[in-house]
Amino acid sequence: MFTTTGSRGLDKAPLSKGLLLVLSGLTVVLTLLPQYNHLFTYSLQAITLQHQVWRLVCGRLICLDLKDTFCNSLLIYNFRILERRFGSRKFASFLFGTWVLTALVDFLLSEAFHYLFDYQVSELPAGLLGPVFSLFVPFYSSIPKVPVTQLLGQISITNKSLVYIVGLQLLTSSPFMWLVALSGLVSGKLYHGNALRVQRLLFVPRWLSRVGAFVLEPLFSGPPPPNEPPLGMGATLDIQRQQRMDLHDQQMLLAQFHQARRNHRPPQNGLMNWNRFFPSLRHRGQNLPPELQPHPSPPLQPHPSLPLQPHPSPQQLHPTAPPLLEPTAPPLLEPTAPPLVNTPVAEEQVARLMEMGFSRIDAQDALRASNNDINMATNFLLQHLG
Repeated sequence: MFTTTGSRGLDKAPLSKGLLLVLSGLTVVLTLLPQYNHLFTYSLQAITLQHQVWRLVCGRLICLDLKDTFCNSLLIYNFRILERRFGSRKFASFLFGTWVLTALVDFLLSEAFHYLFDYQVSELPAGLLGPVFSLFVPFYSSIPKVPVTQLLGQISITNKSLVYIVGLQLLTSSPFMWLVALSGLVSGKLYHGNALRVQRLLFVPRWLSRVGAFVLEPLFSGPPPPNEPPLGMGATLDIQRQQRMDLHDQQMLLAQFHQARRNHRPPQNGLMNWNRFFPSLRHRGQNLPPELQPHPSPPLQPHPSLPLQPHPSPQQLHPTAPPLLEPTAPPLLEPTAPPLVNTPVAEEQVARLMEMGFSRIDAQDALRASNNDINMATNFLLQHLG
């Protein structure tokens, strides 16, 4: 029911993979060595009263709770799409900038909470939580929302629903996690909006990015995703057959798209000739009105006044000619797909595609070609026009 964002795996996301491996590994080590946990607690009281400034680094990198580590790792894995879109250097600059900003905002929010409710916050959840919560800001504003299904006919489930659910689960894991989350969202909004030009002050230098790419990228670079997605374990034959048909449709779309690029044929509607891209989708499972269905032409009837004369065969005209083989019936041709112009589309789905940045013509043509399947139309538009 839920889908993750982006393709599977950690391809082109070395920083996300490094954070997952290093931070999760250190959490496991601290679980096996609990006598060192006190060195990595995020104690605001120890920082302000005892001047243990080193806790700003140690207490804000490693999670001490396994449940927090699991939810935090899931969020980093799903936020890898931001690293693929913006690049590892910009992604690292965002994490570094928000990590510095959350250190300041944590103290401001704790002091405001103490002033309003007369309660001193002495300790906050440890780990790289503030920068991860700040990633919700570019994730919400930059990643398009694709509807997947409807829950109870009212609640819309999208490709981003799982990420928000994991964020809510992490938010309810400890009493003052809401303060860390609010600090992360405020810092993410400040850095993403470049308030006070913080992006020019807090960033990863280019030379450091090149050194990291040269040293760390060969270690943490993930393999590319496989070409053929595996079938679900325990799936029925109908589900497996449907998955194979969808995969076949995608391969046909890509092959015809590359063929059209090689032929340099001018588009007919919008930016693309959608009739050439969706032939199989038009034949399979189409629900068109009766007036748009192709009607076969009736066979020709002989005139009643003319007698039926059999045509002489070549053997009768030329007795010495060699005998001919038995003629075979020509293969049946599939009926051509009806024109896309007459297929009705839903204006609500057109508006959703236009909100993602696509033109109205391409949105209408994609919906007509995919039989109003907004998921297939969105995926194809994002892949070839995004």
